[in-house]
Amino acid sequence: MNVEEFDFYLPDELIAQAPLPDRTASRLLVLDRKTGETKDRDFVSIIDELNDGDCLVLNDTRVLPARLYGTKKDTGASIEVLLLKQIQGDEWETLVKPAKRVKKGTIIYFGDGRLTAECTGEAGHGGRLLKMKYEGIFHEILDELGEMPLPPYIKETLPDQERYQTVFAKHRGSAAAPTAGLHFTTELLEQIQQKGIHLAFITLHVGLGTFRPVSVENVEEHEMHAEFYQMSAGTARLLRSVKENGGRVLAVGTTSARTLETIVKEYGDYEEASGWTSIFIYPGYEVQGFDGLLTNFHLPKSTLVMLVSAVASKKSVMDAYKHAVEQKYRFFSFGDAMFIR
Repeated sequence: MNVEEFDFYLPDELIAQAPLPDRTASRLLVLDRKTGETKDRDFVSIIDELNDGDCLVLNDTRVLPARLYGTKKDTGASIEVLLLKQIQGDEWETLVKPAKRVKKGTIIYFGDGRLTAECTGEAGHGGRLLKMKYEGIFHEILDELGEMPLPPYIKETLPDQERYQTVFAKHRGSAAAPTAGLHFTTELLEQIQQKGIHLAFITLHVGLGTFRPVSVENVEEHEMHAEFYQMSAGTARLLRSVKENGGRVLAVGTTSARTLETIVKEYGDYEEASGWTSIFIYPGYEVQGFDGLLTNFHLPKSTLVMLVSAVASKKSVMDAYKHAVEQKYRFFSFGDAMFIR
């Protein structure tokens, strides 16, 4: 399967550069995966698409203010660091710019030396391993010195960094937000629960793979970056109960979808589990872990478009994306949403 099959025309002006003032003010494109039919709706109408006994599965990861700007100890050269993954203790896998200036033993200062990093080696895909040294609590220092690592296609600054967090964000560890969850407010979630719809929470810390383009021609040759996931015993029990009672398990975002598929593929059912997943879902894959997907509109030729094309048919998804472009839906992280039912 060729990557070009997942390409589509997207005008630059449809890439949302800032979030809407009201989280729920986005539009919602509803796609029936059996018929391919679409409906144009407002996001708040998602509640009308849900039935008593259904369950929304939400990713409660919290984005780290993981972009740091520092200076090299010996030369004073400016260095940009993006924290990707905590390896062990205070050692992190990172992306560094310019990487050629950072070799093993290089010292980088941040915030007048409040935080110091020493390069301990190279990581895959041109990354660097950095060991952090500091006094106090690391995440408090990071909150003061770090910036939210917005995707590269967003050129505007974000005055309120909480706007790149979901309202249910809890466990720190992501390099990017699970953006399908950004549309929900606490009030809308309460209304959904009042209708008899369950909420379940899983955690997947979004990593480098979110920003990495597919660089091979054949889809099957692409390798996904591993990301940490976790499902509690309580969530597993709830999801089993929902299915036993005829409800639908609905993934909010591709991160929730990948977590559910990883666990069901590994254990044959919803079970308490944690670990690293590099699952790659594309057309031909038979989805078993969820019955529907709420997601944003994704980059052309991306692994996320491929995942969505495995939930519905590739033709249905490409037709829906063409319709979304014609109707001027807003794309990517701060854009509108699509519900595949």
